[in-house]
Amino acid sequence: MQDVYLIIVLAPLAGAIIAGFFGGLIGRQGAHRAAIAGVGLSTGLSLWVLSRFIWHDEPAFNGPVYTWLVSDGLHLEIGFLIDRLTALMMAVVTFVSLMVHIYTIGYMADDEHNWPETSRAGTNSYQRFFAYISLFTFSMLMLVMANNFLQLFFGWE
Repeated sequence: MQDVYLIIVLAPLAGAIIAGFFGGLIGRQGAHRAAIAGVGLSTGLSLWVLSRFIWHDEPAFNGPVYTWLVSDGLHLEIGFLIDRLTALMMAVVTFVSLMVHIYTIGYMADDEHNWPETSRAGTNSYQRFFAYISLFTFSMLMLVMANNFLQLFFGWE
């Protein structure tokens, strides 16, 4: 299950990286497809995890995923605390984010025509926006799934 939790968190991050760094190459359609694929995968897996907690009495998971820093007496790690409430919040965050991603396709369809010709802000703004909202989804999931205050603060910021 630990791998599933990692995929839930990292899929929106992967979509953000693809849309952000390769948005100029893959274009508008490629950027929103990459972002929606990442968030859609997270949504599906979050709903599956929620169903495991509701119908199969899945035990709570509280453990480290990655040790970030070990120095003398300091031990910082990235970990997850997944219980029923966390599973519900994961499903809510990813589902709402997926709906926002889908709605944004139509909402920003004519965005490139709203910028002046001389403005560089309009260049790849569509792709950049999808990278930002996917990155926001990643941050929200890190906040919801955190098992320590440092990770919770990272997700909050």
